[in-house]
Amino acid sequence: MARSLLSAAIIGVLGLAGCSRSDGPRMASTAGGPTVPSQTSLVERLQSEHLPALLSVEPWGSGFGPGLKLTTDHYEIFTTVQQPLMLRRIPGFVESAYRGYNDQLAEPVETGYKFTVYLFADRRQWEEFTRDFAGEQAPVFCKIQTGAYYLNGACVVYDIGAVRTLAAVGHEGWHQFNSRLFKYRLPSWLDEGVAMLFEASVYEQGLFRFDPSLNIQRLGALKKTLATSKLIPLHELIVTSPGEVLASDQTETVMAFYSQSYALVRFLRESRYGMRLNAYRKLMQDGLWGFWPLDASIGAVAENRNVPRTISWNRTVGRLLFDRYVGTDMEQLDAEYQAFCRRLVGGMAFIEIEDGDRFAAK
Repeated sequence: MARSLLSAAIIGVLGLAGCSRSDGPRMASTAGGPTVPSQTSLVERLQSEHLPALLSVEPWGSGFGPGLKLTTDHYEIFTTVQQPLMLRRIPGFVESAYRGYNDQLAEPVETGYKFTVYLFADRRQWEEFTRDFAGEQAPVFCKIQTGAYYLNGACVVYDIGAVRTLAAVGHEGWHQFNSRLFKYRLPSWLDEGVAMLFEASVYEQGLFRFDPSLNIQRLGALKKTLATSKLIPLHELIVTSPGEVLASDQTETVMAFYSQSYALVRFLRESRYGMRLNAYRKLMQDGLWGFWPLDASIGAVAENRNVPRTISWNRTVGRLLFDRYVGTDMEQLDAEYQAFCRRLVGGMAFIEIEDGDRFAAK
């Protein structure tokens, strides 16, 4: 029997994409009593710094203590974080990510509404909010150990340190971007692979430059996958879903799926001096406008986020799109892809930390 990907697709560091939309943020009222002096000071400080992406800052009555609402061109960020460094950087980060998401397309797209991000100061606040916001799905999301999730049109994140928090926002922000703007949902290898392009970034004068070559977590996992000969063949990778690999309860399989999906998107964008980049962007653009060659039943699932995306659907669409936009000579493509993976990690050394969950470069 076909199984929904929603309840299964949870990973430890970064969450999963939800399947429905909301008309606007919950608990986002800015009405209430006077703010405490420290909150007023934060508002005035951020306003006075004229940050390149920040349009406005105001108090947010969060229900969890002092909060702020930060507004940029494309985002509304509701946060209880009080650290000035994070508050300075998050507006520029989300706007830089928005431009990076558009770079996946043949032609950029604009939205007529702002995306919503909730950024909480700690896990307690995040869990309390999730119990209300996610409803019956809350127990599923509360199993996430560290990181974030996307649901009901919003990214919901809590502070796990500056680098990892921004990585989570970048990853989930991609799920938000394509879920809200694309007519068709993406197969898993493509959706997760692109999301991981936004986990590593460099701060540059208030904005950010995304550099997938700095993603030590995925590169370390890829290096380990290659070293243990656990590489998933390309024809299997493009039809695999997170639900399947998580159901296997094998850490190495989960590690291989995510690190290889990350490498596969880089392969399409970078290999042979970007030879496939235009085809990749055409694949994404056609998903945006709903031009993929899908039959009526498959297209209905692709278009309706309220219909569960099943493993069977993912298998069918994953292969169909790869054949159409990338190529059908799977043996030759797999050989090129594996050689590309080895070049990505060639000469790099890593150590595992936190029980094999994460990697650091030696």
